[in-house]
Amino acid sequence: MDHLDDATRTELEAAAFRRLLRHLDEHKEVQNIDLMNLADFCRNCLSKWLVSAAEERGETLDYERAREYVYGMPYAEWKEKYQLEATPEQQAAFQARQAQKQEKA
Repeated sequence: MDHLDDATRTELEAAAFRRLLRHLDEHKEVQNIDLMNLADFCRNCLSKWLVSAAEERGETLDYERAREYVYGMPYAEWKEKYQLEATPEQQAAFQARQAQKQEKA
């Protein structure tokens, strides 16, 4: 993508991000813990990255508003409708991944 001007690259990146959000919205069965265990990020991470990006540009973006954007609804509502209790296996995998990260640090 080096051949693209900055504005075009930014537009493509933004479009890809919006498509990622739509994809996650279409696959609510994919739990955040699954994302964390497989890819070390989740919907909450995306929300935090939006807040951080806003701060880097001198803008203010409330974390809850960012989560509402990412989840497509207030987080509490999404959690109530779609979030399942993590299984012992999911929790163990999460703890193992976190331990790996600590070892590398």
